[in-house]
Amino acid sequence: MSAILPLDSQPADAIEGLLDAAFGPDRHGRTAYLIRDGMPWLPALSFAVLDEKGELIGSLQSWPVALTHEDGSQLPLIMVGPVAVAPAHQKGGHGRAMMDAVVAAARAQACEPLMMIGDPEYYGRFWGFTADGTAGWDCPGPFEPRRLLALSVDGRPVGGTGMLSPRITVTA
Repeated sequence: MSAILPLDSQPADAIEGLLDAAFGPDRHGRTAYLIRDGMPWLPALSFAVLDEKGELIGSLQSWPVALTHEDGSQLPLIMVGPVAVAPAHQKGGHGRAMMDAVVAAARAQACEPLMMIGDPEYYGRFWGFTADGTAGWDCPGPFEPRRLLALSVDGRPVGGTGMLSPRITVTA
């Protein structure tokens, strides 16, 4: 039986190896990587799946990003993904279990709205992600607008216009 654990319980090299196996070693040039460039993933919203032998077979990372408006102000968001499952273990419900975990954790924390680049039919059907409200969003690389999805976990409206980017933290 598989188990879901916090992702920070797993070695970084195992996570990177899994991501290479699931998405290829050239994944770093994808638009999602540009959006979260330089940001550390969020341990409280990132999960691992281990198989019955204790081997890492799935990972889900979440990242602090923002919708940066033309005036430079930012609307904080949480970017979900990549959702990675080892090729030999795909179609076993592991990705869905990690998504269940991240949405439940985000709701429990009443955190910022979640966003992702993904299949709207799949992520909409199971978790309510939608492209409604993201039409004014832009990305620093190529993307399909219908795949730019968001989910409010606490009822805050999701929308606005701007460029998705790493989150800037300013302290006074």
